[in-house]
Amino acid sequence: MTKIETTKLTIKELSEALQKGEVSSVEITSAHLNQIKKVDGEINAFLAMNESALKEAENSDKRRKEGKTLSEFDGIPVGIKDVILTRGIETTAASKMLKGYLPLEDATVVKKLKEAGMIILGKNNCDAWAHGGSTENSDFGPTKNPHDASRVPGGSSGGSAAAVAADEVPLSIGTDTGGSIRQPAGFCGVVGMKPTYGLVSRYGLIAMASSLDCPGPITKTVYDNALILSLIAGLDKKDATSSGSQVKDYLKDIEKGVKGLKIGLPKEYFGDGLGAEVKKTVMAAVNNLKKQGTKIVDISLPNTKYGIATYYIIQPAEVSSNLGRYDGIKYGHSAKGSKNLVDHYFESRTKGLGDEAKRRIMLGTYVLSAGYYDAYYKKAMRVRALIKKDFEEAFKKCDVIIGPTSPTTAFKFGAHQNDPLAMYLEDAYTVNANLAGIPSLAMPCGKDSEGLPIGMQIMGPHFSEDLLFRVGRVYEKR
Repeated sequence: MTKIETTKLTIKELSEALQKGEVSSVEITSAHLNQIKKVDGEINAFLAMNESALKEAENSDKRRKEGKTLSEFDGIPVGIKDVILTRGIETTAASKMLKGYLPLEDATVVKKLKEAGMIILGKNNCDAWAHGGSTENSDFGPTKNPHDASRVPGGSSGGSAAAVAADEVPLSIGTDTGGSIRQPAGFCGVVGMKPTYGLVSRYGLIAMASSLDCPGPITKTVYDNALILSLIAGLDKKDATSSGSQVKDYLKDIEKGVKGLKIGLPKEYFGDGLGAEVKKTVMAAVNNLKKQGTKIVDISLPNTKYGIATYYIIQPAEVSSNLGRYDGIKYGHSAKGSKNLVDHYFESRTKGLGDEAKRRIMLGTYVLSAGYYDAYYKKAMRVRALIKKDFEEAFKKCDVIIGPTSPTTAFKFGAHQNDPLAMYLEDAYTVNANLAGIPSLAMPCGKDSEGLPIGMQIMGPHFSEDLLFRVGRVYEKR
């Protein structure tokens, strides 16, 4: 076989090489496993590995030889964020509470990848329970940014983004609740899609905030992202929130270009708090698209300023409800020698849950408690409706909206460790897409003076992922 540096290839290139017989699945899988051994001691993007990966690669090669390939992706490896269930592979949500937990079934997204013949290499690190924007909250140590090991990779899907950026896997499946795919994609210089809420099944996710969680792909290119979303999207009867909306052919118009499209620039995304280099680079990308035939439209999303406050009422409230099941009785960490049941609950959760999980449980329980529900949670839900309406009005004037993914590039470890609010504000430009349920595509658009990636996001109306890929593809090719 021809010597190919397979870890540098995109999914599209790997698929073509496999079909031409230039490389085998065993060679691809081995190369990525070797890359993990080479760099992951420093990066810490993987928490658990699939011991059967090479055997599955052999089976893929056998299918290909017999003309029985399951899909164009058969034999290509993939990483999975550790909040997504994988049968027989340890799934901990990066929390000591679930250390040693081996799921009995796969999440729907994992099932779809396996049915296509893709090979799960292992589980990617993240903030514990997906609570955070830096992957510093993992109970098993932080993931480091491949561009600068002194900086965070973003979060909560930091391990997924870092693994793709470090060529450990050609793609990973992450989750986005308030920016957890897009922000790390921006920090690590890769491509991440937060789909329309309900487009990709949540069945088999370790739930954080059920009305906000969205699984989605993190890849090296926009084209690859469209390929994978086509594979994992679609109705799932096991998920009550799954949308029955028809899955589009995301590649059909991806090369169509952007001539005649209107791009909205929200003034709220380019004001105070945005780093000068980030603003300059994102605007340069917008001007590049203008040269390709788009029209730039100034718009306003007036309730943007309430997004963080609204999100950090709704999200902890749902966290409080979802994490209530981890009581040390049914599964997970269980304290030994407790005097009674109440002590057992207290001791199991004290030792099994980290500081950020405790903080969010307390916040959520507070806003849902008698006397405060109307003052906080109910009011937040009303503001959420206003944020959604802002986007609906904006999309009457433009086709897509472009803005930065984060106010800064990747920050240093410990920069926000003693200031949770500063950490929460890193999500200022991403949470509103989750509150509104719309899709948003994050992609690299340049680097700052220190060589750190800068990300922009392209947002569109519900189920407009095909349009976002089309715009992103034009910029990617340029």
